[in-house]
Amino acid sequence: MRRHARARPAHPALIQDAAAGLARVDYATLDALMDRVAARLQQEGVRPRDAVAVCAANSIEYAALFLGALRAGAAVAPLAPGATPESIARMRADSGAKMYFGADDLAGIAQWPQATPAPVAIQPDWPFNIIYSSGTTGEPKGIVQPHAMRWSHVQRSVRTGYGPDAVTLVSTPLYSNTTLVSFIPTIALGGTAILMAKFDVRAYLELAQKYRVTHSMLVPVQYQRFMAFPDFDRYDLSSFRVKTATSAPFPATLKAEVVRRWPGRLVDSYGLTEGGGTCLLDCGAHPDKLHTVGLPAPGHDIRLIDDAGNELPPGTGAVGEIVGHSSGMMSGYHNQPRMTRDAFWHDASGKPFIRTGDIGRFDDDGFLVLVDRKKDMIISGGFNVYPSDLEGVLAQSEHVAEASVVGVPSEQWGETPVAFVVLRAPIAAGALLDWANARLGKTQRIAALEIVGALPRSPIGKVLKRELRDRYVQGATR
Repeated sequence: MRRHARARPAHPALIQDAAAGLARVDYATLDALMDRVAARLQQEGVRPRDAVAVCAANSIEYAALFLGALRAGAAVAPLAPGATPESIARMRADSGAKMYFGADDLAGIAQWPQATPAPVAIQPDWPFNIIYSSGTTGEPKGIVQPHAMRWSHVQRSVRTGYGPDAVTLVSTPLYSNTTLVSFIPTIALGGTAILMAKFDVRAYLELAQKYRVTHSMLVPVQYQRFMAFPDFDRYDLSSFRVKTATSAPFPATLKAEVVRRWPGRLVDSYGLTEGGGTCLLDCGAHPDKLHTVGLPAPGHDIRLIDDAGNELPPGTGAVGEIVGHSSGMMSGYHNQPRMTRDAFWHDASGKPFIRTGDIGRFDDDGFLVLVDRKKDMIISGGFNVYPSDLEGVLAQSEHVAEASVVGVPSEQWGETPVAFVVLRAPIAAGALLDWANARLGKTQRIAALEIVGALPRSPIGKVLKRELRDRYVQGATR
């Protein structure tokens, strides 16, 4: 950052879409803001490897605090403002943060006195940030990512065109790893990041056209909303080089539509906040592989294991849990040594791999096909039932916009599938259930189907299946 400030002091570093607060800062100004933050934190007793927590919407002040805390050698714990007060309090306490910043606290950063912080020799294994999981499968847990992991993200981003002339539109929250794998490389390599405090389709398209955006990291539900937006094709998006998708399943039909209608490459990225292995699919280059998540990224080792932890032989089409190894791997779960041990699998040589909890298989060309989440798999009458298979059948109906299937307790079968459907065109729930079950195998048949206005999602677009399951079970016991 210091080098960028000296080499191109007037180059825009951060642009904010909001009228309030700082609207635009160049690299010289951002560098000075980072010094103010780092010096102030040091004065308040924050030491290298201490944690600093922040809970607010995207803003230039937020970014300056994040980057300034790193300069002081601190780890940043970005917390989701949409979480309940109780959950925020638990995450804050778990992080051990020496200081906490809410939205009101960030407002005065620009008025802090200018000062020069004491230099800190940051080490690769020091914690860069503590990312708290979205809680889609239970209580949020802190994922500690070291500087070495973030540096690997910066290095690999060069292959997708990030650099000094990149303009990245940031429309997902800075507390999410989804955002940081795009935001950090943009700034680290001297590009420009445009921050949206809240995602809106029209506002996004206007910003993309106005600033000639080149890069963006988006989640599949955002692509879905773009493609459904009536005015989408009226905007000039010819400046885009690469759009990346991650964090949730990306339907093949939607990928194809984005490739057809939105200029620039579309790259589907599969991986975990915990790190390990990543797969990449250049959708335009492989139109016959849109049902996959692509090939292992260069230098990434992706393998499959069975329920007993035995490695499955490659090239057999076997289905197993996906594990991955790369230079970008978490240090562990904060304050959770047992959970950390359980997150890793080691091969015969002792090489560590992170367990994804996802079930998949490799096709004949080495492309990875996701089958389902291991925790979402339904065991009904002794048979494995994958919700994604049932969701795929429901998606074939012209009446269905979205579908999610979960397993619920059953006295007869142990578990049984229940579907939640958002409609595109009217149809009775019973008629749709009969239509789907006529196309499913006997062991796959859906026991009940509910029509809902929307599927519950995390802030980055993951369907909260646990909420659907709990809602159904609570309703059945009333």
